[in-house]
Amino acid sequence: MKTDLTDTTASKINKALVLGRRAIGTPAIGMVLTLVIVTDEENAYDALKAASDAAHEHPSRTLVVIKRVSRSPRDRTRSRLDAEVRLGADAGTGETIVLRLYGDVVDHAQSVVLPLLLPDAPVVVWWPVNAPLDPAKDPLGALAQRRVTDTYACEEPIRELAARAEAYAPGDTDLSWTRITPWRSMLAAALDQVDCEVQSVEVEGEEFNPSCELLAMWLADRLDVPVQRTVSNGPGLTAVRMDTDCGPVVLDRADGSLANLSIQGQPGRAVALKRRETAELIAEELRRLDPDDTYASALRYGVDRLNAPAKGAPTDEGALAVAAPVGTVAKAPAKDAAQEKTPVRKAAAK
Repeated sequence: MKTDLTDTTASKINKALVLGRRAIGTPAIGMVLTLVIVTDEENAYDALKAASDAAHEHPSRTLVVIKRVSRSPRDRTRSRLDAEVRLGADAGTGETIVLRLYGDVVDHAQSVVLPLLLPDAPVVVWWPVNAPLDPAKDPLGALAQRRVTDTYACEEPIRELAARAEAYAPGDTDLSWTRITPWRSMLAAALDQVDCEVQSVEVEGEEFNPSCELLAMWLADRLDVPVQRTVSNGPGLTAVRMDTDCGPVVLDRADGSLANLSIQGQPGRAVALKRRETAELIAEELRRLDPDDTYASALRYGVDRLNAPAKGAPTDEGALAVAAPVGTVAKAPAKDAAQEKTPVRKAAAK
């Protein structure tokens, strides 16, 4: 069931929700959170489709906020709110409200969204594109327990990572970080199988790919060893090579779907490591709403090394004079005494 409302208000939208539930015979729906998607008209369809697929695992009320900027000076001064209320088969397992904001109301989107949030339920805000520099201080981001951005969608992903590190607040996360979850799990499992000490690491992947940079930062932070970032043709991450005192441990994915794990003294094995769709990434992020301390540590550890030239990338002599591979300069912030006594080189992350 779909209801279109033109030049409406939040109270009329809530009334349309109640009437729609009665019309389809579902007065109560067990929704677990409110997902607010802040996007433009061009990317709204793909973002809403990903959220609808993720709602099969996390039934939610989805609010799509589309800020329409009129080209006509006369229309810019006229505030208007249009809405689409979707229930039942048109909304999947939850409820969907598409909000189109015009005029001055664009600058007060939080006033429109606040009355539509589910009571006593967590709020997650997702910016598929054009995320604010400081999500936690954004008026919509301030309403949420979890704020999801995607540096891969930015024009300058590496510079964006540096901005994310400076503005990080508990609850921030990035889909570029979510994309490497299978890699982190596989590398940690591989190191659990050997009783060796990692001496150096090489991360291979596309140039200016934020997931590759985040994986390199995470390894440098957790293992406290030199991590070199090299460039390949992709797609995405292609290989991680860890040199240990027992021989190399290599996770190589050349085709973007199937990887080969080789450990010294063991037969090679094929492991599924496919590139995941946005719906899978969002579903993973909605499984936990507490701060991701591991992401924060990796992000902050590597921010001062993001300008280091990758192997094979064009550089000049001046840049080479001051740059160094990831993980070879500026140690991470001092850990507490309990952490210093515990070796961390064997297990990449638990």
